[in-house]
Formats: sequence, structure tokens, C-alpha cells
Amino acid sequence: MEDEMDSFPFKLPLILDGATGTQLMAAGKPEGVCGELWNLEHPEVLTAIQKAYADAGSDAVYAPTFEANRHRLKAFGLENDVARINRELVQLTRNAVGEGVLVGGDMSITGLFIEPYGEATFDQLVDIFREQGKALVDAGVDFIGFETMMSLWECRAGLIATRDLGVPVFVSITVDGNGRTLMGSTLPACVVTLQELGAAAIGINCAEGPAGLDELFYRAMVCAKVPLIAKPNAGRPDPEHPGRFDLDCPQFIDEMKNVIRSGAVILGGCCGTGPEHIAGLAELASAIGEVTIPCCTDQICANESSVFFLPEEPGDINLSEPIECSWGLEDDLIELEDERVNVAVVRVETEEDVRTLSEAAPMSRLPISVLCDDEAILDAALRNFHGRALVDSRSTLDEAVLRRVAERYGAIVF
Repeated sequence: MEDEMDSFPFKLPLILDGATGTQLMAAGKPEGVCGELWNLEHPEVLTAIQKAYADAGSDAVYAPTFEANRHRLKAFGLENDVARINRELVQLTRNAVGEGVLVGGDMSITGLFIEPYGEATFDQLVDIFREQGKALVDAGVDFIGFETMMSLWECRAGLIATRDLGVPVFVSITVDGNGRTLMGSTLPACVVTLQELGAAAIGINCAEGPAGLDELFYRAMVCAKVPLIAKPNAGRPDPEHPGRFDLDCPQFIDEMKNVIRSGAVILGGCCGTGPEHIAGLAELASAIGEVTIPCCTDQICANESSVFFLPEEPGDINLSEPIECSWGLEDDLIELEDERVNVAVVRVETEEDVRTLSEAAPMSRLPISVLCDDEAILDAALRNFHGRALVDSRSTLDEAVLRRVAERYGAIVF
């Protein structure tokens, strides 16, 4: 299997920037304003921050377009200015960092939740991300970076929206002390799912600082075919002093040594970090040397929170009898744990079945194989399956069709 590290387009290790938000607050940006608009109105503040990161050793600096998507900008009456705001912030960043430093287009959550957690649809999120991603690429970014993502389903929406725009796409989630996002996703599940969808790099930003990230990265490395990103906060926030965090720069750098040993090769800082942190990371990176990632098995499936390693020998894969999609699908999937099967086969025939499977899949303790005889329904089922599924080859659809649809969403035909 080809090592996807070989196709990574930038040098490794790669040093990103540090915090922008906390640096802007320290420079006087008030709370409650549109950050993107404030940056455009105070270009000298942003330019000084970004130039300091470039001078400290950042190989790549993000344009401050974190919330410059249609839904976020709507709160300020700027929903029709997505292209202009993203273009001007990218131009400002490019001018600040000069030649030789990559510019990333920063993207993040929309604030919308898909069914059943909210009223938005998956495709609505895709459309919102597509609009901003296209604006960033038209503005000339070298890559797109999704940051502080809180669910695998929103990561998937962002990646599906932007992966064919002609630039690499990075995705990083933020996790709590238990290693889970707000919606329960884990780093290994995100790695398995998103690398098959085309992510160029995957990792963690923000979170509670570098402490404990090494264990999370060790778990993810077993599944990884792409470089891993570590861009944590400077520890935990100080409740008595807004904008301050509990790790000073030497402590942050010392704890990042373990994160680097665990496999992270794209490095930076989030809230509470500054140019001095980036200078320290650049010094650490200079001692890393040549970077390689072991080739992991391709036989891994996932749902939103778990990964499942399939047996290497096809004869060792024991499929369940096909389960019909119904209101009791969650219970049916859980009950399979007591049977001598290691893959749950779910028959999907209608659009309602697609929704049922999407909502029930996170409860499964087994990898799921989708059995479907309709190409459009199969496409919808895999599009709305937030993980990495199998596709059952016993379908009446031609194998070439099965493989084409499966490849679109990173699924495995078996």
C-alpha cells in the first residue's frame, strides 16, 4: 500500500502559527464584535501578529477566517460578504508573512446541528463550507485548515465540501479531558474516516493543552496514513485572569516533546500561545530529522467514536444476517454483540432507512456493512454515515458501481 506521507505536499515537520484570537484580545479587540471585520478595520494589529509568527519560525500562518462562513457572518448582517471578507483577510495575511511562508485558510464550525441534534441537514453544512472554501481558494490560500471541530459529522461535511477545490485540506478536532469532542467523536475514529475521504493531515487543536495528548496520538498513529497535527492551548485557562493559561512557554515546550515523540509532525499553538512558543517548537522540530509514517492496515472501519480492525483473512469475517432498518435498529445492533458475528449487515432501501442508519450507527459495537440495491440510496447512505463503512458486495448493483460509490466516501467493498 502506498504511504500517503509520500504525497504530502509540504515539508515535514511543518510549523504552524500560534494563537490569533487571544493575541488580538490582548491588542485591544473588544468582545462581541465580528472578529473578521475588526481585523480588516485594524490591519496593523493583525499584520504585526502574523509577521511575528513568520519571524519566529512558522512555515505556515492561518488567515483569520475562522468564522467567516455564511451562517456565522449572518449574526452581523454580513452573510452576503463571504467572498469579500475571506479574500481581503487572505490578502492581508499574504502581505504580512511575505515570501516563503504558506498561507492557510482557516475554517471552523458553523454553529448549526444536523438532525437529530438540530434542524440543519448535512447537505446544508456542505453548501456553507463549499462557499467559504471556494472563496479561500479563489483568494490564493495554499491549503485549507478546519480547526476546533466538535463532531465527526461536521468534519465530514467540511471535507466533502472542500476536498476537490485543488488545495490540501487539514482537519483538527478539539477534545475534552477524556479525549472526546463535544459530540463524542474520538481522534482515531476521525483519522480512519477522514483520511479515506481525502484529508491531507488530521489532528487536535485547542483542547486542554499538550498534557495527555501523547496518549491520544499513540492510539491514532496505529490507524494513520497521513501526518498528525498538534496545535494545543498553553494549558488550561486561568479563571481569574481571562486570556491567561496555566503553562508558561518553557513548560509548554517541555510537554510538547512527548507529543512529538508520539507521532505529531505538524506543530503549532492555540489559545494562550505566542511567537515565543512557535520559536521553541521550531527549535524542537529542527532535531526531528526525516519523518516517516508506518503503513497501517487498510482494513479498518469506524463509527463516530470507535474504530474496528477487520480480520486480515476474508474467511475470518463473519457477517450477520441482514438487519432491516426500523425504529428498533439501535437495539438490534447492540444485541449483535452476543452473537458470533464480527460485522453487522444493515439493509438500506429507502431515504427513511438512510436517516435511521445514520442515527443508529453510533450505537453499534461492530463495524457496519451496508447492503443496498439502489445506487442513489447507497450514495445517500454512505454520505450520511459518519464513519467508515463496508459495502456488501452481495448487492444486485454492478461491482463497478459499488466500488465507484464506495470510493467517493472512503468505504470498503466486501
